[in-house]
Amino acid sequence: MAVSVVPKETLYVSEPDPAWFGNGKNESSNPGWTNANWLKSRFHFSFAEHTNGKPKFGVLRVLNDDLVQPSRGFGTHPHSNMEIVTYVVDGELTHKDSMGTSESLGRGSVQFMTAGTGVMHSEYNDDDKNPLRFIQMWILPRKRGLKPNYGSYRGGGCDNARDKWVHLVSSVESQADAKAKVDQDVNIYVTELSEAGRKLDLDLEPDRQAYVLAVEGMLTVDLEGASTEKLNQQDAAEIVSKSDRTEQLEFTAVGGTAHVLVVEMANG
Repeated sequence: MAVSVVPKETLYVSEPDPAWFGNGKNESSNPGWTNANWLKSRFHFSFAEHTNGKPKFGVLRVLNDDLVQPSRGFGTHPHSNMEIVTYVVDGELTHKDSMGTSESLGRGSVQFMTAGTGVMHSEYNDDDKNPLRFIQMWILPRKRGLKPNYGSYRGGGCDNARDKWVHLVSSVESQADAKAKVDQDVNIYVTELSEAGRKLDLDLEPDRQAYVLAVEGMLTVDLEGASTEKLNQQDAAEIVSKSDRTEQLEFTAVGGTAHVLVVEMANG
């Protein structure tokens, strides 16, 4: 296996003007705000005004780590020809779209949207006291012009994924019992390791690769004893299989709990 750590300090941080997405001015006097700007987004790949970053990792085109302040959000905007997956870390995300969907999802939940021929949607933090954090991933679809579709899984907070993998996303062509299905050969897993030293393994098949995000806390990733990489909160790692056999990744929480997201896909 080959591994490349992506420290959070190397990620591009975007804090756009509130008016760009239909928001009012930032609220300096609101005690619920944890950031001066309405949005703080860490881009793992080139996105929006960030044009000189890495373009993608396999079929993973976008991974944005978004922090949205109370009573703020992304006004109605269009998407097309992309599989969009959003994982809620903290707070509650309210989604509305042109297919008639309207729902709010809390911690541990996932939503997916096949943008296909075109869809309009909005994402908002309706809570006037608490911020919202979510991970948004854009996955390149197998083909263009798909029929738009939406689905979701309502998580139960940290308990659902405590010390075990929750299979959040798989392909529509897979028989896996995942919470959501997208039109691409990709799997997304999440776990919350409950204490320092707690371990969990994940197999990486030949000709596959994985993008690992330390969502919360610190952890190590052991590559079958060949090397051990430490990830601090919001660090990531690119892991690529170089073997003709299944290899094992061992994740261990360091210093407390650790919240881990893994996006697994074919090499490319």
